[in-house]
Amino acid sequence: MNDISRIEKTTLKKTMTRILPFILILYTIAYLDRVNLGFAALEMNADLALSAEVFGLLSGIFFIGYFFFEVPSNMIMHKVGAKVWIARIMISWGILVILTGFVQSATHLYILRFLLGVAEAGFFPGIILYLTYWFRSRERGKATAVLLLALPIGGLIGAPLSAWIIDNVNWFSLEGWRWMFILEGIPAIILGVLVVFYLVNRPKEAKWLTTEEKDWLEGELKEERRASEKVNKVSKKEMLKDSKVWKLAFFYFAGYTGIYGLSFWIPTIIKNLSVVDTTNMQIGWLAMIPSLVGIPANIFTGWNTDRTNTYKSHLIVCLVIAILGFIGCGFVTSPLSMVAMLTITSAGLYGFTGCFFAYMTFFFTESTAPVGIALVNSFAALGGFVGPMILGSLTLTSGMLLIAALLFTGLLTLLTLKQVRDNSVVEMRALEIE
Repeated sequence: MNDISRIEKTTLKKTMTRILPFILILYTIAYLDRVNLGFAALEMNADLALSAEVFGLLSGIFFIGYFFFEVPSNMIMHKVGAKVWIARIMISWGILVILTGFVQSATHLYILRFLLGVAEAGFFPGIILYLTYWFRSRERGKATAVLLLALPIGGLIGAPLSAWIIDNVNWFSLEGWRWMFILEGIPAIILGVLVVFYLVNRPKEAKWLTTEEKDWLEGELKEERRASEKVNKVSKKEMLKDSKVWKLAFFYFAGYTGIYGLSFWIPTIIKNLSVVDTTNMQIGWLAMIPSLVGIPANIFTGWNTDRTNTYKSHLIVCLVIAILGFIGCGFVTSPLSMVAMLTITSAGLYGFTGCFFAYMTFFFTESTAPVGIALVNSFAALGGFVGPMILGSLTLTSGMLLIAALLFTGLLTLLTLKQVRDNSVVEMRALEIE
């Protein structure tokens, strides 16, 4: 093994070991705090007299705050550094989640859910941007796949945990769903403090890399940025005129609608199809199953797209699976058959997340990435508003079929999206695949 190969191997091992597990934990907590409202609904809706339409709006209003503050938040992070800004995001959202445990009306919930979206805006695109500071394009699929494992892991942990808290914790005469918010908000604050001491903004600041490892990694990333500037827009103004950016945004919007439509409504859907005496804990265990299949689906697409450099074909297959799953969900009538169809749907949706975010970064340069990634994510986040509203306002069959139709439109948009790559990068990747 020559010196360059040795440095490459040790540097990649260090960066993946140091960065990826920690950001996975951060995003798992973020996702759990975002969607635990769906489990609170098992008791909260009756306590606060919330209708299905009101709950759908409550689920989605988070993403309105998220939409308006996403781009400014990412631009601030690019200037002040990930360490400070991600810590600020996590601490503020943890406080708001805890406060949600003390609401007395739908109005209180509207305000806090909107503010939670404002507080968390910039977290996910900020992490995606942060990964471009540390990983080359050929490792980015693996890196984003690890990050997006937070979605199924959040469901896997959150379903039984949230249900258990609701059923078993009622200290000081507070209902279990209130304690669920309080107890699940605390980890965000603790981790926010840890971020300040653990995260490193850029490779050149990493004390855990040797000088030659820092130089090698910075050189590799610099070369990729140079190649990207040859084929992508280098100014923010020109980027905004590029149809590819808006196609990415719509495609992700369609996927986001499906992901968050299900995330908030799975517990209620299962409960409505179950027998009267089904417990919250039993619903929690059933709601875990779709998340279980999401883990291998996410890992496979992330790893295999890096190996084969076939991001677009993987995205097409994943969307077809998700579309078929949603159609099936619209026609089943028993809880077990619904869980089976939700599992198929989740395989497609989680597989989609495993490779989309690496694919998206190929369309931006270093100067446009902070705005571009946040722009795509912020418009797509409107799907987080639309998805819960669709399933809250329509019948189950109509809602599922409408989301399937939206995903099909997203699939057609993806087919028109063409990625231009620098020849030197394409040739290098082709040699690696061979």
